[in-house]
Amino acid sequence: MDFSVVIPVYNEEESLPELFDALESAMRELGGEYEYIFVDDGSVDRSLAVLRELHQNSTHVKVISFRRNYGKSAALSVGFKQARGDVVITIDADLQDDPSEIPSLLRKLDEGVDLVSGWKRNRQDPWTKVFLSRIFNYVTSVISGFRLHDFNCGFKAYESNVVRSISVYGELHRFIPVLAGWEGYKVDEVRVRHFKRKYGKSKYGRKRILNGFFDLITVMFVTRRAMNPLHFFGRIAIVLFVIGMLPQVYFFFQWLGGAGLRVRPIMLGGFVMIIVALHIASIGLLAELISARSARDPNYIFKEFLAGRSESQIGESKEKT
Repeated sequence: MDFSVVIPVYNEEESLPELFDALESAMRELGGEYEYIFVDDGSVDRSLAVLRELHQNSTHVKVISFRRNYGKSAALSVGFKQARGDVVITIDADLQDDPSEIPSLLRKLDEGVDLVSGWKRNRQDPWTKVFLSRIFNYVTSVISGFRLHDFNCGFKAYESNVVRSISVYGELHRFIPVLAGWEGYKVDEVRVRHFKRKYGKSKYGRKRILNGFFDLITVMFVTRRAMNPLHFFGRIAIVLFVIGMLPQVYFFFQWLGGAGLRVRPIMLGGFVMIIVALHIASIGLLAELISARSARDPNYIFKEFLAGRSESQIGESKEKT
């Protein structure tokens, strides 16, 4: 199988026939073997009925349907596990991305990139959504260290080994480029067209922005800080401890100079910060102990593994050369 196209679906009955026709046109031009994996995320409209019809009419269509809505990360995770293609492509079912741009993603993969993410530079969404998304992308870039303009674009192309190596759950689909990048895969982006929603309404509300920042903290721990949580908590503890000690040192030298020592609000505030710092350091130490237990058999991802060969095998390879 050359290509697997994974499409999460949630209440998109009107969009599905048009999306399928556009995908068929794009994939036929590419040539090779391909499959579509539609993952119905517990739709309550006629999406599943439309998918059943597409499945009956095309040998390329696979349909997976959840009994209830689990979220986009769950849909992608299941789709990735079923994908058989050497290249995996993801696209949303809302017709806001153009399947005819799949070749531009594949050209970037041919340059040696492992994951290519779409960049909706001219995004056709309400300005509030665009503004909040830009803040989210900027903060994610700064904290994660990966300079991408659009982490959450659903239009992506992956080498198959990428989707087999990363674990997507909860709402971590927004951070797939970060997860892949921290596993050593090369991540890049290309500009793609973006259209206004033609049918239905967006499934994502403003609350996902706040959830996204919580998920970013999760990503930082399961990737960048996974093996050394004490480094993270320890830095916070040191800062609070130093701030808390400053007034204590000041009043201590005043007491040595003969000034009367009495309880003051700033002194109490300093003691509180010292106590909080010790608690935070304790949390980091406990997390370090838990991480050490789980790191006894770490799951490292290899880029290449060359096994040892016998002298006869080496001689045979020289003769062929």
